[in-house]
Parts: sequence; C-alpha cells; structure tokens
Amino acid sequence: MTDVTSDSPSPRLAGAALIKDEVTRLPDAPGVYRMIGEGEEVLYVGKAKSLKKRVVQYAQGRFHTNRIAHMVDATRSMEFVTTRTEADALLLEINLIKQLKPRFNVLLRDDKSFPEIVIRRDHDAPQLRKHRGAHTIKGDYFGPFASAWAVNRTLNTLQKAFLLRSCSDSVYESRDRPCMLHQIKRCAAPCTGLIGKDDYQALVDQAEAFLRGKSRAVMASMAKQMEEAAEDLEFERAARLRDRIRALSAVAQETQINPETVEEADVVALHVEGGQACVQVFFFRAGQNWGNRAYFPRITGNADESEDETVTEEQRIITAFLGQFYDDKRIPRLILANVQPAESELLSEAFALKSGRKVEISVPKRGEKADLVQHALTNAKEALGRKMAEGSAQTKLLAGVAEAFKLDAPPERIEVYDNSHIQGTNAVGGMIVAGPEGFMKGQYRKFNIRSTELTPGDDYGMMKEVLRRRFARLVKEEEEGDDANRPDLVLVDGGKGQLDAALEIMADLGVDDIAVVGVAKGPDRDAGLERFFIPGQTPFMLEPKSPVLYYLQRLRDEAHRFAIGAHRTRRSMDLKKNPLDEIEGVGPGRKKALLHAFGSAKGVSRASVEDLVKVDGVSQALAERIFGFFRKG
Repeated sequence: MTDVTSDSPSPRLAGAALIKDEVTRLPDAPGVYRMIGEGEEVLYVGKAKSLKKRVVQYAQGRFHTNRIAHMVDATRSMEFVTTRTEADALLLEINLIKQLKPRFNVLLRDDKSFPEIVIRRDHDAPQLRKHRGAHTIKGDYFGPFASAWAVNRTLNTLQKAFLLRSCSDSVYESRDRPCMLHQIKRCAAPCTGLIGKDDYQALVDQAEAFLRGKSRAVMASMAKQMEEAAEDLEFERAARLRDRIRALSAVAQETQINPETVEEADVVALHVEGGQACVQVFFFRAGQNWGNRAYFPRITGNADESEDETVTEEQRIITAFLGQFYDDKRIPRLILANVQPAESELLSEAFALKSGRKVEISVPKRGEKADLVQHALTNAKEALGRKMAEGSAQTKLLAGVAEAFKLDAPPERIEVYDNSHIQGTNAVGGMIVAGPEGFMKGQYRKFNIRSTELTPGDDYGMMKEVLRRRFARLVKEEEEGDDANRPDLVLVDGGKGQLDAALEIMADLGVDDIAVVGVAKGPDRDAGLERFFIPGQTPFMLEPKSPVLYYLQRLRDEAHRFAIGAHRTRRSMDLKKNPLDEIEGVGPGRKKALLHAFGSAKGVSRASVEDLVKVDGVSQALAERIFGFFRKG
C-alpha cells in the first residue's frame, strides 16, 4: 500500500472546497481515506474501490443526511492510502476504525477477547487448559467460548472424560505421588508414571477428536472398549469407561441448542430500534453451542453513505460489525446472519484473505439454519429491550442526582474517590467513573500515595494528593484541546473535612467550577443514613428509600471496592519483596546464591562478613555492604 498524500496542501481550504481540491490529485485506484477535523481529530475512515470516484461524491454537496453534511463541513484535512485490491482496503479500513475510533463511523464496543481451550503440544504430557489472547503456545486451540463459565464447564467435562492433566509444568515436575485430581478420577497421573506415554497420548488424541466435532465416533469407540472390558470381566475398567461416556453425554444435555446440520459456524443477528442496535453472536463448534454474547455497537454517528442507495442502515451496521468483530478473532468457515451485509462478496473475499481459506456468509431462509438465526434474533430483541429499559432508568436516576445536588443538568460523567490503607501503609487512592451507560470501568484509575511527608493515616492529605494528580492531568489535557474527561460531578468519601480538602486543591488548579459533594457514612456506618455535604449548604440526608440514595450508595460502594482491591494488590506485591532487592550490587544471580546458602533473607541478615564472603560472587566489599545494610539501624 502507498501513501498518496498527507495533510491537505492549503490550510485555507475547508469542507467541500478542500475535498474538491484533493480529488484533483487522487488516483483511480482502491484505497482508504481519512477525513480530519479541528485538532487533528479523525472524523471518518472509509474505503473505496476507486478513491477518486468515491471522494468526489463528498465534494458535490448532495448528501442523504444532515450528519454527512456536518461531517464534510467539519473536515479540515484528508489523508489517503492506496492498496493493491479493494479487499486489502477493507481490511485496512477495519484496522484503522478500531484503532482511531472516528465519531462518524459505526463502532463496535465492549470488544473483549474470548476464552479458548488449548491442548499444549510442547510437552511430553500435553496439558489441557483455558487460554486467552494470542496463540503463542504451541498446541491445538479450540474456541471461542462466549464466557469463562462456558469454557470452565467444558474443561470440567473434558477432565472427567479424558483424564488429561491441567497442572503447570513446575507442579508436574515436582510430583512424586498422584494429586487429588487423580483421586477423584479427573487425571490419569502421567506425572508419576501411572499411565504410559502411548496410552496418555491416546487420551489426548481422543480429546482432540471430540473437540473437532467427532464426538459420536469417540463415544462409540469408548462404548466398544467398555463392552470388551465387561466381557473380559474387567468391571472396574468398564465402570471407568461408563463414567467417561456419561460425562461426554452431559455436554449435549447441558447445551440448549445442538444443531444437526452445523458443525462450525457463528450465528449473527442484528436488531435496530429507537436509534440503538444490538448484535447477538452465537458460537457453534464441533456441533455444539459454545455460548453467546450480546454487543451494542455505536451507530449514532454513522456516516457511511454508500454509492448504492438501496443499501439499508441495517446492512451498513452488520457490515461494519462483522469487519471489526473478526479483525482479531479466528474466522469460522460459515457465518449465518439475519441481514445480508453490504458488499457481502467483498467481505467474504477479505475474510478468506485473512484466514487463508474460504469463508461463506449466508442468510438462510428455511430449515435448521434459519431457526438458529431466528433464535439469535429473538435474543437480540430481548437484550436490546433490557438495555433500553436500563438506560431509561439510568436517565431518571441521573436526573434525580441533578435535582438532589442542584446541578444545572443531569451529569454525564461522575467521578467518585476513596482511599484505602492499613495504618497508613500501602496507601492507595481509587477513582471510579459512572455515566448514562453505567460504570465506565475503562476509565477507573488507582493512585499509589507517593508523598513521604504525610503522617500515616492522614486521609485528608491522601485525598489532596489524589485530587492534585488527577486534576493537574485534566488541566494539561484541556490545554491540549481535550476536554472529554471533565467530570460534571465529583463525589468524595467523607464529610466536611474531606470536602474542604478537595475544594482547596481544585481551587488551586483552577477547576473550582466542577460540582463537589462529600458523602459521609451514617452513625455506625449504617447504609441509608448518609449525610451529604455541599459547599455553602447545611448537610442533609435523602429519603431512606429513595432510588437516588440507593444509586449513590452503589457508586460509593463501587469506589470502596475498587480502592480496597488496589490496596490489597499493592500490599500483596509488597509482601513478596525481598530486602536483598534493595542492596546495590545484589542482582538476581547473587540473590539466588545468597538465599541458597542461608535459606532466607533473615538468614542472610544474621550472617557475618566472613560467612558472606564464602558465597560465590560476593566480594569483601559487597559482603560488608550487605552486613551493614541489615545493621544500619
């Protein structure tokens, strides 16, 4: 691919005039274009079979929607990249949309990685385990599973049926007798030689065959072995095989839908209502339903105006969703959908290019596959209905918060602060964020208290440090033109003292136009008796059964949970620290030698200089330094 141009040559041009000027230098070739607004904000990313023919449409001033007209007016520069084929352009467009998150594109949100099952192949006794992320381990991967629950259930079944080890290599190597998993018949104990390598490999091969969809053949083979064992009067072995067959049969019984005609496919159903969209994705692998997940792509800023006026909004949404969804996931051979994507053949070609094999996108009209799609669509409608109901309730709660605290409008961003420590040690401040869509966990922040001048347990001083660091960063961001993270309301855990500390810092930083409220716990820390402190007002309480009070309690409890979790993590890391790490000249090698010689850091602290010198790599000077370190008090 080739860059055609970077920023527009004439900063005086803008909008349609700028685009018209750019068209004069564009090739009649496939590629990707970016429309950029004030402050280098990427407004929109699009792809084209012909950059020249596609971009010229924006310069003609004939738009189907006001949103596109607004986007064109806001354009201050454009960037272009040519590609070899239109499929390459589509893949690049998908990557840039996920990376840049332009506000006029359809955006897939909550795109988290899925858990998988891996059979490791880098050990004599292959391990069966759950996996997330890149395929860096040599082995066979099976998935995706829609949730950790789904993958854990399947792992549990596979352990019962195939007796494969799940322990780490270090545990495996250290065993001299079978572990509890062998006692409860979930592991064949290859670690202690209770099963030979060839027999264990046969179990691994059976597990792989089962996960690849050959469940009937595996169960038939096991049934035959059970009959042979019974005929040979090996009743214990026959009973073990019976239990393994039952475990495999349970998979089919626990799963709601197991299709007869679909071995491997993703079923995707889109429902659009009230300006919002929900996409339900069901995963079918090895003829089994491995779970489903709902997505709610952002569509309010969509400005994807195709040359084909017959393309519907639903087709544009499903096309954008599929492209972004499979950008970093394994693509199945078959994708079943309720809406035919725009440029379906091009999308299939791009997926084939990415996966290295043919990928079919189909909209079934009858039969079992159509039933699967209809089932997914029903789930999409129900999920969107629940989300819209929750959103309506959330809107009412935020309006109630605005009324309770006399705000000009319902807050779009609420930040809640809390501290956690034990007698001043391992002190951590936590910030959680909430808004119209609930908790915004990607915006949470923790602050390790750094000041050495604070008196241990000085909650006011800790709150000042946290807020100074947080709002100094906000001031810097706003100086750079980014005001997206400015809160409308700040809640601090505490009464008048905490509130005054917060107000002092925010006044110093010039952000005293943000509403701040102190939330003090009731007597004996009783929920429902909280008092609220607002500058210039008498402290007050809300009605004990008020929904707004319950909502504010949830915010405070979430901040408390997050701060405690951050504190425990820091305390755990601190406990793992070794005093030897603080001694200059003691690296990993010398640390290991010292611990081996004296058994522990405490043993090292008791050693004399003469004993320390005897350790490999420890000179006279270093021995004296170590000796002095433990006696510096």
